[in-house]
Amino acid sequence: MSLKLSDFDYKLPKTLIALQPTKRRDESRLMLVDRKTESIAHYRFRELAQLLDDTDLLVLNNTRVFPARLNARAGKSQVEILLLRELEPQVWEALIKPARKITIPEILHFDDSQLQATVVGTTGGSIRIIRFKKVNNFWKTIENIGLIPLPPYIKRSGKEYLVMDRQRYQTIYSNKIGSIAAPTAGLHFTTELLDRLQHLFVTLHVGYGTFKPIRSENIQHHSMDAEYYQVNKASALKIEKQRLSPYRIVSVGSTSTRVLEQVFLSHRKIIPSNSWTQLFIFPGFRFRVADCLLTNFHLPKSTLFLLTCAFTGTDLLKKAYDQAIQEKYRFYSYGDAMLII
Repeated sequence: MSLKLSDFDYKLPKTLIALQPTKRRDESRLMLVDRKTESIAHYRFRELAQLLDDTDLLVLNNTRVFPARLNARAGKSQVEILLLRELEPQVWEALIKPARKITIPEILHFDDSQLQATVVGTTGGSIRIIRFKKVNNFWKTIENIGLIPLPPYIKRSGKEYLVMDRQRYQTIYSNKIGSIAAPTAGLHFTTELLDRLQHLFVTLHVGYGTFKPIRSENIQHHSMDAEYYQVNKASALKIEKQRLSPYRIVSVGSTSTRVLEQVFLSHRKIIPSNSWTQLFIFPGFRFRVADCLLTNFHLPKSTLFLLTCAFTGTDLLKKAYDQAIQEKYRFYSYGDAMLII
């Protein structure tokens, strides 16, 4: 039986789309959804520790967003570059807009720097392979000239916003550079709150696929982009011990969830791992590792919404979203959170 994309739609007033973060990270609202009782309750994120047991183990994604949006010149044309992933040292897959006038080999000159790159290939559409000319400190140069790649519905102007987003579109524990989008469920944590919770980290570098819409009405025809993940030995041992115990694993965000479930699908247990995943989770998926899910409110008909439906149950999640709209929760990346137990 095919699952129809149109069954995973909902109507959201534009006024509920969060375009800026809350003043404090943990003052976001937090909806508690209980799958057993099908009850829904409302809290603030700073109350999270009160809603969890001391024995619960939180698994968070420690990836760090880098300023992957770059302005460049190609001949007399001005283009925007979005770095997607590094294929080898100095060689990147990149989305170029507009790409129609970009030929091979085209030289790209980047604004406000001596950085140059040559277009050396294409993978179709607007995606090109570019090779950077070697510089003394590539990452420092990118940090200096790049912009944080905010979701496309957030439009910014003014340097004060760019400074704010560099800090707030980043979790407080991010330390593994490689993402072009934040694992947004983690944006609500403060150091004080995290210190009260038993937790550890895995890594998944969020790629362009996080913005990629599902094009097919039959969702099973959709293919996820490959994303790199890593689970170190210490985290793997603790997660596997928790999995075999009576105590709960709380997966923070869809990215952590996909890492946990991918590793288990590959090895039938949690072991130290570093590989690529294209795991697409939608209703009917059997979760083997995550017992609870902490997540944001996602775009309709998105892979993130489908994953949350799979975990919660579609009918219950739609009920929760209806209530969130009635209660004027804030939606999407800078929006409020939901804890599903």
